[in-house]
Amino acid sequence: MGLVARHLEANGIPTVTFSCARDITEAVRPPRSVFVVYPLGSTCGRPFDPANQRAVLLAGLRLLETGRTPGEIVDLPYVWSADETWKQLIVSPEQPFLSDEAEARRQAGLDAARAGKRKAKATAPD
Repeated sequence: MGLVARHLEANGIPTVTFSCARDITEAVRPPRSVFVVYPLGSTCGRPFDPANQRAVLLAGLRLLETGRTPGEIVDLPYVWSADETWKQLIVSPEQPFLSDEAEARRQAGLDAARAGKRKAKATAPD
């Protein structure tokens, strides 16, 4: 979305993006972004919590009005839950939320990509 926002801004349309992946947001540098430490896909607030959703959206609208620094990222103080076990389920190499079948497909894809890289490296001219 950050690249789309940059394109829109270049054509005179003000934008603000909502992000849960700060590293990606910093790399893409959208014109303005609101960042929350929430799971991916939940950037506009917790499900069934309209007060939190409203607060996140209003923060984005405020940034749209007041943001003046290109690439500005505003960190919101909201927390997803009292504990951080959700991070262990989402931000882990094992991705334990995947079924065994989905994990096998993921692993096969990784193995195929690695094999493709090895083959390309072996056949590349020196």
